[in-house]
Amino acid sequence: MLGQPTTAPAAFSRRRMSPALGQGGMVAAAHPLVVAAALDVLKRGGNAVDAAVSGGLTASVVMPEMCGLGGDLFAIVHAPGQAPLAVLGSGVAPRSATLEQMRKHGDPSPTGVKMPFRGPLSVAVPGMVHAFGALLEQFGSRPLAELAEPAIAYAHGFPLTPLGAHFMATSADLLNQYPASAAVFLPGGEAPKAGSILRQPDLARTLRTIAAQGPQAFYAGDTADRIAAFMAANGGELSANDLAAHQTIMAPPIATTYRGHTVFQTGLPSQGMILLEALNLAEHRDSQTLARGDAAAIHLLAEAVKLAYADRLGFAVDPAFGDSRLETLISKPWAAKRFAQIDPHRAATKVPAGEMVDGDTTYFCVADGQGMMVSLIQSVSSNFGSGVVAGDTGVVLNNRAGRGFSLEDGHPNIFAPGKKTLHTLNCYAVADAAGVPVLVGGTPGGDGQPQWNLQTLVALIDGRLDVQAAIEAPRWTVWPGTDPSTLPNPYELQIESRVGDAVLTELEARGHTLRRFGAWGGGGAAQAIARDPVTGVLAGGSDPRAEGLALGF
Repeated sequence: MLGQPTTAPAAFSRRRMSPALGQGGMVAAAHPLVVAAALDVLKRGGNAVDAAVSGGLTASVVMPEMCGLGGDLFAIVHAPGQAPLAVLGSGVAPRSATLEQMRKHGDPSPTGVKMPFRGPLSVAVPGMVHAFGALLEQFGSRPLAELAEPAIAYAHGFPLTPLGAHFMATSADLLNQYPASAAVFLPGGEAPKAGSILRQPDLARTLRTIAAQGPQAFYAGDTADRIAAFMAANGGELSANDLAAHQTIMAPPIATTYRGHTVFQTGLPSQGMILLEALNLAEHRDSQTLARGDAAAIHLLAEAVKLAYADRLGFAVDPAFGDSRLETLISKPWAAKRFAQIDPHRAATKVPAGEMVDGDTTYFCVADGQGMMVSLIQSVSSNFGSGVVAGDTGVVLNNRAGRGFSLEDGHPNIFAPGKKTLHTLNCYAVADAAGVPVLVGGTPGGDGQPQWNLQTLVALIDGRLDVQAAIEAPRWTVWPGTDPSTLPNPYELQIESRVGDAVLTELEARGHTLRRFGAWGGGGAAQAIARDPVTGVLAGGSDPRAEGLALGF
């Protein structure tokens, strides 16, 4: 069964841990307190969505650098006997902002002015809180006030992990630019040490308001007014009207098939299309070839990622502002046409979009004992997002607009007021041939997300590894991808050294410019849960490159 453990003692020496197993429920996340909060909900009879909301709210407190309350959220929910549903919880650029304003205040670069990457002008309407409410309204069985209790408690104080302390220390210069941010994350003027207690009383008050009055309290009323007033006083354009107008989109996920499985992804404005196109391209190679994980397999997948990135850059746009030809881009005929452009022996140095004929983030997943599976990703975009805490609300605001939009004339993703930028956030779910949900997974990591998800799925489906072994496999990344701040740059293949010298040498011979990382330095924090549709056994995997775990019962 997909992702389930096998009896292969010889492999134990090559792995860091075995998958977690359970039948009553499973949570896999990048922070232990997130796992604890969500698992407690499952043990008390809540379903997978209840647990995901409680875990997500907890993550907004204990992982503020990655997924503060002022971020966005995408998810897929799939339960047996029901059609999967995608939650698209990102917001638009402020409606009063202008392209000329962004160019005037943008960041200079050798290739021209780019969007203000940090600060008040980089903020888009936060969609996370509203998305939590939409999830509960559609699927929840527990009240928000109950599910928010762990987050509120941790906002009054929790012990900081080594990674959390690291992010605060390395972001100190950014945080010091904004007094409200420094007051929370640099108490006494210094970054807190690992093991110290981080207290966020303003955030606790905001969470209590949301818990008592519902998610809409974030978008209208006192909290929204305080966010808007702070932004207006500090050079931002996010207004109370922008917040009040926000809505979460609930829609069927986009999908493709891969070797007898249906792979679901979040649709636009997420970049889930990249994974689906890359899988369609990979399917043109036999499973045995890809399962080897050698230089030939890595080369093929890396070139597939380049093509999918080029098509995202060339065509993808907020659906309210244009037609991305999405059905074509994730179709099998399009993949056949694009696959023919891959040189099996030589790395491409420039990859344009195909010719179209008319006609740091956190991810976690939850599964309950009844077969409902939730794949969820939330983020403020870059570490600490805009760097701005919205005054006495305690809310870390995203920099999604600043990171995502282009200022290039004619670009599909050019900035416009009221427009959603194309998103790096995406997550996946998989069903078997009978349509039964059998896997959820994902990872944070910007442009690394779709290609690391691709590697995990190939390892699971082609390599027949269990979820933990698939996540632990040596990781590589094609850089740059689609992030405007990294473009243009020549391609490089960033890769973990434990793939082996012979593989590295052959990749260089094929024309790849390599950047070697340490044995476990390839980035990401992948999580996955597989479910055996016959026995109901759940297998959870968690990335040893992060600080989390998978735990079930």
